[in-house]
Amino acid sequence: MELAYIALASIIGLTIGFLIAKMLEKTKANKLIEETKKEAKNIIKEARVEANAIKKDKIFQAKEKFIELKSEHEKVILSREKKVGDVEKRIRDKESQVSSELDRNKKLNKQLEKKQADYNYKLDFLDKKESEIEKLHKRHVDMLEQISGLSADEAKTELVASLKEEAKSDAMSFIQDTVEEAKMTAQQEARKVVLNTIQRVGVEQAVENCVSVFNLESDDVKGRIIGREGRNIRALEAATGVEIIVDDTPEAIILSCFDPVRREIARLSMHKLVTDGRIHPARIEEIVRKTEKQIKQEIIEVGKRTVIDLGIHGLHPELVKTVGRMKYRSSYGQNLLQHSREVANLCGIMAAELGLNAKAAKRAGLLHDIGKVPETESELPHALLGMQWAEKYGEKADVCNAIGAHHDEIEMKSMIAPIVQVCDAISGARPGARRQVLDSYIQRLKDLEDIAFGFTGVQKAYAIQAGRELRVLVESTKVNDAKAAELSFNISQKIQNDMTYPGQVKVTVIRETRAVNVAK
Repeated sequence: MELAYIALASIIGLTIGFLIAKMLEKTKANKLIEETKKEAKNIIKEARVEANAIKKDKIFQAKEKFIELKSEHEKVILSREKKVGDVEKRIRDKESQVSSELDRNKKLNKQLEKKQADYNYKLDFLDKKESEIEKLHKRHVDMLEQISGLSADEAKTELVASLKEEAKSDAMSFIQDTVEEAKMTAQQEARKVVLNTIQRVGVEQAVENCVSVFNLESDDVKGRIIGREGRNIRALEAATGVEIIVDDTPEAIILSCFDPVRREIARLSMHKLVTDGRIHPARIEEIVRKTEKQIKQEIIEVGKRTVIDLGIHGLHPELVKTVGRMKYRSSYGQNLLQHSREVANLCGIMAAELGLNAKAAKRAGLLHDIGKVPETESELPHALLGMQWAEKYGEKADVCNAIGAHHDEIEMKSMIAPIVQVCDAISGARPGARRQVLDSYIQRLKDLEDIAFGFTGVQKAYAIQAGRELRVLVESTKVNDAKAAELSFNISQKIQNDMTYPGQVKVTVIRETRAVNVAK
């Protein structure tokens, strides 16, 4: 029983404890619910507060944006209003200008109408005066006709005829004076140009000849040059084409040849052989070949230096080489390159004095004798051959014409052609330019005078200016003016056909009539 009571008490205790625990748990749950509700209310409250803050912020931002947009809109409106105002102002200014122009035009129209009225009035007045003057003039003419006994047309014809005769006489006198003055002035100016040109060019004396002297250190070298049984000297002569003269002249050997290039090749080859000491036929041939190449290169260098010194540009390489070959050519003892350089300088100075193209003249002067140095023989005169070469290598027409016409083989077609001809004559005719044997020179002058004496009517004849001019004095009773011109032509043709001479010979026939009386 006690166990039953104990068990029942335990069950009741457990039940009571369970109930108490359930009540406590319910109380705790209610408390938790209350706290949760409070917390939810707080969250909702905070959310509402935050929402209100966000709402206020957004409203503020919207207001700021509205204000910003409003201000921009107002600016746009203000700028448009300003533009409109400017346009309206310009329109008003234009209107005022137009109004002022209209007013001014009205005033000008009024003035023009007034001036036109004045002009019409004056025109009417002048018409009346003109009719009165015509009447008066007619009356005067009638009176003059009555007084002179001539009609107006007859008087006019006589007056015109007398004026024509007077004008013709004055014109002829004026033309005569002008022509004479022009001749005097032209001759003076021509002399001045030529003299100034010659004075401004330095000249050299001619020293070219047909032999060269090779100096030796001693006469012992002569035997080595001759070689055993003369084989060395024969090999030298065969390789160079130069005659080598070994005589009793101390320490010298003479090289003789008409071709300066060959002489120079022989001289240089002999110098190399003597310096080297090995002299035999095989070595001689080798040295001569090398020297020929050296001379060819030197010819090119001489041509280049010449065109550079003269300031000539754009010359074809073949023409440069031809200019270089002139160094080893001579004409009547005058070195051809020095002559061409001198002519080029003279042409440039003379062309500059005359206001022509100095560069073209200098170019033509340098090239005028290139036909004298052909690599192969040609039957053409050197002037025409030079002109063909210049045309072939692209020289201009005026330069080619000046080259071809400097000895009158063709017609001169440019202003620089006579300049080249004159300067060529100046360079060749000056004293010392061309070396001539005295006897042949004197004989040529005598032959010139003898040709003149062979014609009828010649009284005296003088060869002057180094044989460049023949001055012939004739008897006035036997030779008239027309025959004097014919005589000059015939003498020049006779000289041209019968004589050989450098340059040109001018024939001047002088005829004069003298009246002599004695006062007693």
